[in-house]
Amino acid sequence: MSETAPMIRVRELRKEFTVYRHRRGLLGALRNLGSREHRVVSAVDGVSFDVAPGELVGYLGPNGAGKSTTIKMLTGLLVPSGGELEVNGYLPWRERKTYVAEIGAVFGQRTSLWWDLPVIESLELLRHIYRIPPERYRRNLADFRAMLELDAFLDTPVRALSLGQRMRADLAAALLHDPPILFLDEPTIGLDVVAKERIRGFIRHVNAERGTTVVLTTHDLADVERLCERILIIDHGTLLFDGPLEEATPATRRASAVLPGMWLLGAVVSIKLALHLIPVLLLSYGYFIDELYYLAASQLLAWGYVDMPPLVPAVTALLRATLGDSLLAVRLLPTLAGALTLG
Repeated sequence: MSETAPMIRVRELRKEFTVYRHRRGLLGALRNLGSREHRVVSAVDGVSFDVAPGELVGYLGPNGAGKSTTIKMLTGLLVPSGGELEVNGYLPWRERKTYVAEIGAVFGQRTSLWWDLPVIESLELLRHIYRIPPERYRRNLADFRAMLELDAFLDTPVRALSLGQRMRADLAAALLHDPPILFLDEPTIGLDVVAKERIRGFIRHVNAERGTTVVLTTHDLADVERLCERILIIDHGTLLFDGPLEEATPATRRASAVLPGMWLLGAVVSIKLALHLIPVLLLSYGYFIDELYYLAASQLLAWGYVDMPPLVPAVTALLRATLGDSLLAVRLLPTLAGALTLG
């Protein structure tokens, strides 16, 4: 870790939600009035990490792992239940008005643009909201128009944009005011291969050329392979792995040394593919590959080769980091007894 002060400092961060029990029917409704039984769900449970200035970190985990909850606390949308959190010298939920002017955020399922306005008018509004000097605004807009190819839809209302176009416009909006840190929550979700590569190239550029610190959450492990040197893996609110991506490869190879008969994994996964995943391949190759890795990792855990549950996302990341998309597909798909080699 760099000797300079971290851009993000997280210590024993927790977020708990109270979930009330709901009873159905008339009698159940009456009981709900008189008795408020509830349980406490820990979405984030004791997470600690630092992110250095200029670092690009991947934050991975399955649905419900706590990724988005962490991002919402980092951006000031949620107040932590416990622990310490500091971003660029700010306490996000206490100094929110000042803090949000220092960050950019893109949530793949939502937009920060005005739905009925053309993209260019949304960007003009953001110029006034962030009080961006005219010269800096013109310079940044020119850069983003070139890198993200915005000209084709700058005058199009946001509601009429494709998902890929909207995501490119959201990225431009998030970086218009030159924030030192950018939070990306699944920025490539639902995009085609060309759109994903364009966005990945843009993220690489702002990180390398502008020194922007980037925290990326994603279910697309290809994003991580192409962008991140360091990954954090979270599941059930607990941090399972924090380290350089290249450390995943030796760990997987050590695990493979004690797996007697990896051909059986190929056979089992191939059978499951025939029953479950082949229809998915017709819809989306990327989703198919992700499911393929998840099946392989799940099977290893089911056989007891990993005794630290729940590690499916961690093993999934390690398998993919070692093998890559096409290589694993070639090794698992040809025959039911196809050999799977991790070395």
